[in-house]
Amino acid sequence: MLHHVEINVTDINKTIEFWDWFLSELNYEIFQKWNKGMSWRYQSTYLVFVQADEQFVKDGYHRSKVGLNHLAFHANSRNQVDGITEKLIEKNIPILYHDRHPYAGGRSHYAVFFEDPDRIKVELVAPS
Repeated sequence: MLHHVEINVTDINKTIEFWDWFLSELNYEIFQKWNKGMSWRYQSTYLVFVQADEQFVKDGYHRSKVGLNHLAFHANSRNQVDGITEKLIEKNIPILYHDRHPYAGGRSHYAVFFEDPDRIKVELVAPS
């Protein structure tokens, strides 16, 4: 079982604003908070976001480089995927692979794909 994931970010305030609403929708709860970071927990697994040191911020992030490609989360249902999709649109957060949504992952893979403020790809996938 995964214990936690820690991700360095370019702007902790934008990251908190983005992730707080999304993780709350998935029943994550705020776990830790300090001036350079914050974490949310669901059961025994938690996600940590930490402000990167200034010297590393300029390099940015790209999911095609070595390292994390994306984070995928379980949805409760297709209705939850649809509801999150509507909220993403309301928040002007672009849907990735819009032309194939909600089947961008394949004909039997019902999901929404989008990016966080650092362009880390996020996926919310409904049960099969």
